[in-house]
Amino acid sequence: MIKKMVNLLFLLFVGGTVALSVWGPEGFSRYHDQKLFGMIYQQQVEATGEGYRYVLNSNEKLYIFSRAKISQDGVEQEQGGSDFAFIVNHKGSSAQEISAEEIYHICNQEILALKEAGILSETLQDVDSKLYEAMLYSAIDARDPRNHVAVWKVSLSSELHNVSKENRLIDAYLDAESGKIYEFYARADKNWDEIDPDQVIQAWSRYLGLTGMEPYESPNPLLEATPYFKKYSVAGSQGERTVVTVGFYEGIREMFLATSPGR
Repeated sequence: MIKKMVNLLFLLFVGGTVALSVWGPEGFSRYHDQKLFGMIYQQQVEATGEGYRYVLNSNEKLYIFSRAKISQDGVEQEQGGSDFAFIVNHKGSSAQEISAEEIYHICNQEILALKEAGILSETLQDVDSKLYEAMLYSAIDARDPRNHVAVWKVSLSSELHNVSKENRLIDAYLDAESGKIYEFYARADKNWDEIDPDQVIQAWSRYLGLTGMEPYESPNPLLEATPYFKKYSVAGSQGERTVVTVGFYEGIREMFLATSPGR
């Protein structure tokens, strides 16, 4: 009798083991699925290449700025296309860019740097937020909008009538991230024969970190509004170049450093 009971228990154990091996995994899986059903789980996945942005060098930034700025007055269309745009940035500065509250202080710092480099006259006065206006622009290469440069334009207010412009900055364009001055017009206390344009362009190239600057012969010097100037060209982008002009308006004693697209 005891032997029969042992045999029966053994058969039940074997049968249970076989049944568990056949239906156990499926049943456990069904139970696990039901437990997870309707619940949300988060898993962090590393995305490769996300947020990649090509970093422009100083030559490329200056090139985009010069091409975009001149598109404002339609000259770019006449020269064969509208691949660049220079538009007001109504969104305001980003976290990486100089804010509207900081721009005048930064501009004065950069003016000082240009004075120390022998580019601007020591007598040039600081900019004052009460006398100047600042506007943020975006210079954009429409062929690849990722290639863009944010630029602050700081200008002596046109609404001022009783303020002398002598020894004052009239206009300047500054990189909105670095604060570096790309272009300026300033009333000087010097005459053209006291300005060494070669020294100015060399110091300004070092200041911006430009490479490949060389003298440039203008195909039509009569396009300038003054006989007092010297032109240079610097490597830009995709084999093209940027023209930089150091010049002087004698009647108002205004020195300028301006950029334009190379031809």
